[in-house]
Amino acid sequence: MIPSLILLLALPFILAVAVAAFSRSSRSTAAWLAAAAPLAGLAILATLTPAVLEGEVLRSSGQWLPQIGLDFTLRLDGLAWMFAGMVLGIGALVVLYAHYYLSPQDKAHRFFCYLLLFMGAMLGMVLSGNLLLLMIFWELTSISSFLLIGFWSHRQDAREGARMALVITGGGGLALLGGVLLIGRIVGSFDLDVVLAAGDQIRASALYPYALFLVLAGIFTKSAQFPFHFWLPQAMAAPTPVSAYLHSATMVKAGVFLLARLHPALAGTDLFFYTVSGIGALTLLIGAWNAIFQHDLKGLLAYSTISHLGLITMLFGLSKPMAVVAGVFHILNHATFKASLFMAAGIIDHETGTRDMRKLGGLRRLMPFTSALAIIASLAMAGIPLLNGFLSKEMLFAEALDAGGPALMQMAMSIAALLAGVFGVAYSLRFVHDTFFGKGPHDLDRVPHEPPRWMKVPVEILVVICVAVGIAPALTIAPVLHAGAASILGAQMPEYSLSIWHGFNLPLAMSAAGVLGGIALYFGLRRLIDLYAVRNTTPGRDAFHRQLDLLSALANRLTAAIANGSLQRMLLGLVVVAVVAGAAPWLAAPSWPNWPSPQPMPLLGWALWAVMMACAMATLRMYKQRLLAVLLVGGVGLMVAMTFVFLSAPDLALTQLLVEMVTLVLMLLGMNYLPAQSVTERSTLRKYRDAGIALVAGVGLAALAYTAMTLPPNTMAGEMLARSLPEAYGSNVVNVILVDFRGFDTFGEITVFGIAALVVHAMLRRSRMAPEQIMPGPPIKLPVPADLAQIMFPLTLTVSIFMFLRGHNSPGGGFIAGLILAVPLLIQYVIQGTASVESRFGFDYVRCIGIGLLIAVASGSASMLFGVPFLTSGHLDLHLPVIGDVPLASAIGFDTGVYLVVFGGAMLMLSMMGTIKPSRTRTARRGEIDPQKRSALTGEMH
Repeated sequence: MIPSLILLLALPFILAVAVAAFSRSSRSTAAWLAAAAPLAGLAILATLTPAVLEGEVLRSSGQWLPQIGLDFTLRLDGLAWMFAGMVLGIGALVVLYAHYYLSPQDKAHRFFCYLLLFMGAMLGMVLSGNLLLLMIFWELTSISSFLLIGFWSHRQDAREGARMALVITGGGGLALLGGVLLIGRIVGSFDLDVVLAAGDQIRASALYPYALFLVLAGIFTKSAQFPFHFWLPQAMAAPTPVSAYLHSATMVKAGVFLLARLHPALAGTDLFFYTVSGIGALTLLIGAWNAIFQHDLKGLLAYSTISHLGLITMLFGLSKPMAVVAGVFHILNHATFKASLFMAAGIIDHETGTRDMRKLGGLRRLMPFTSALAIIASLAMAGIPLLNGFLSKEMLFAEALDAGGPALMQMAMSIAALLAGVFGVAYSLRFVHDTFFGKGPHDLDRVPHEPPRWMKVPVEILVVICVAVGIAPALTIAPVLHAGAASILGAQMPEYSLSIWHGFNLPLAMSAAGVLGGIALYFGLRRLIDLYAVRNTTPGRDAFHRQLDLLSALANRLTAAIANGSLQRMLLGLVVVAVVAGAAPWLAAPSWPNWPSPQPMPLLGWALWAVMMACAMATLRMYKQRLLAVLLVGGVGLMVAMTFVFLSAPDLALTQLLVEMVTLVLMLLGMNYLPAQSVTERSTLRKYRDAGIALVAGVGLAALAYTAMTLPPNTMAGEMLARSLPEAYGSNVVNVILVDFRGFDTFGEITVFGIAALVVHAMLRRSRMAPEQIMPGPPIKLPVPADLAQIMFPLTLTVSIFMFLRGHNSPGGGFIAGLILAVPLLIQYVIQGTASVESRFGFDYVRCIGIGLLIAVASGSASMLFGVPFLTSGHLDLHLPVIGDVPLASAIGFDTGVYLVVFGGAMLMLSMMGTIKPSRTRTARRGEIDPQKRSALTGEMH
């Protein structure tokens, strides 16, 4: 059971990597790989279905960060099973539809990779059995949806829609995190089973109102509830397969899923009742009313989605058992008819070249089959009998009439439900009438016709489901609905029956009134006003852009005042802030450490210290001669490395030495774009100021370092020495700390290092030097033959691999080995130039970073399959013929990732420094660079 849940979650991510890896394969191959994830996931889900339908809750749990309560717990109950089925089922149909929808110019591999990433994020969210784990996948849905909405990045509306969605849902995610942390504080655990069982404890807590509002902020932003609803129509700039997926079964359903998931823990108070049902009713009416006046097919469907999400929210807010059942039922119904309608709108756009209803009309003659499918789905959305939307709409009317609470509240809910029925019929009628009937189409640049056969298949399947559920709900949807609702309500699960006829009653009368009222409203509006002339405005969107402009203006002013391009000023601020932050605790409670008596310094130690101080002082004296200053700084680094050797720290010495070599090359490459000499500062006061700040910072750091080095041995260091070999199977404690004891920190560090390298790549790949900054020739001529540098590479590769393999038990490891491998290439870059080395070596450093991070994640996650925390080491002794016994620790996999990321990141940054090209716009001025020349951007001296 445990492997099934893990594989179910892992499949989309694995196949997303496969699609990205086979980026040069055909579009059909990418589509097949993408379709394999949901299809295989459905097969796995089918094997788990009997147990779920019997009421079992399937779990898979492994420790991740138990210190903060974060466990990698997967939990499959009826609600998670229902949502996973929607995510996978509609996901498979969207993949098929997208294969025919995307144009040859669209990058299909990138699209399917993003889609699978989003699918995996949604699955992770619905399967999470830990609230902190749910938060991780919640944020991943925001990031992946941002990539999908902005897929057509050449379009401004796509970029703006993606940014708006990310800002709104990301802000809601921060609020949700605060709510989750408060719930964890109240309950004492983030485990979902514990939280759901502690509903009375949560509601009785003084922190309950704050936790509720923070959680609801996350839910309302994600599910586009008022006043955050304006981002959803802007997301229509995404490709239609994205719209069909995000707004039917996934993204916007994430909010109502969480509302349903936490319903047992948060519902049952007046605060919950009035807030959730009130916001839901308001969103229901706002979305439905605005949908009537949209001219774009997807715009109309977007506002109708807002309305239906408000309907579901209102039902859950009522908190009655049958209202919850109705809410779950409408989640299922809305997913089917809304996905089919979006796909139909995409087909119309694909075959006519427009989604503007003012240009459409009469398509039933030109596209009869597509028209029939879209009309049926529209009638389901309107709640017409014998279709699935009618059944859940009847439940809405019944629950609104019996809402509970004061009579005024009950009346308000009933009126809101009736108006929603009227508006729903009106906008559905406009969708059908203005698209498929009447005169037209006109002003099109192509003759509309039916789409390819397989492009209609997903719409056909969904429409058949709408009809089947509407005619025989007890045979089709009842088990799914019962499983989903029972996992929320538990013992409160009510008795109910699904049938298309419940006799003549008030909900039926309200339904009839809604249909008649909707018809009258639509044709009345057509007679009274010109619907086509209505200009739609979005106050929320306009307010968002105004706030964003104000924030950007404030950021620009702060940037101009603080980071105006002067490196000296930015370094000054950095050091001053560090000094203040470090000194503040000591100034608040001054106390001197109990330093032991220092050990006697041998003569060699004094010699190293003297050389180091001489190099440091010489650097201060000769800083204007940049090449000489760089060499002197390298001398300081070399003495630091020798000091580590003197103190019996070979790993640190190797790391320091290699970092000095790489840094030296980086500086030499950077000097290619700088004058040979620095200008002299004119202010004596500034010199004394900088000297004072540097002295305070240096003394403080020296005091901290001396305190750390003179701690008694019975501290953390002694603990790590004692546990390194028996628990992590390594005698090199430094390497064990990096890949085991503090492996998660190391993973964060290599991630940051990789991101920094990618940022350098992004900033410099199109950089151009101003003509006055172009050096007349190579700044440095080294008397080293080029052939010697090439001969060094295989030798250095051998040394690198040797240092890597021995790192767990002797000085070495992935970080050191990665730098060793980079050194000969860096030397070739300096001697032969970037173009020459790149033409022969041709290594993809960006891909190297990505593969390294993936290996690190995979090797760290493998331990969780055995129920132990992330990056826990395992050990295996292999007996090989001839070679003998070979001890293997699983940490070598993580160290491999470190190796690749360090090598790829260092090489990417340094290779980019050698590829900055001259400006294309002006002719470079030959000759020496004037050191007094000022930058037009910063005004600083070069």
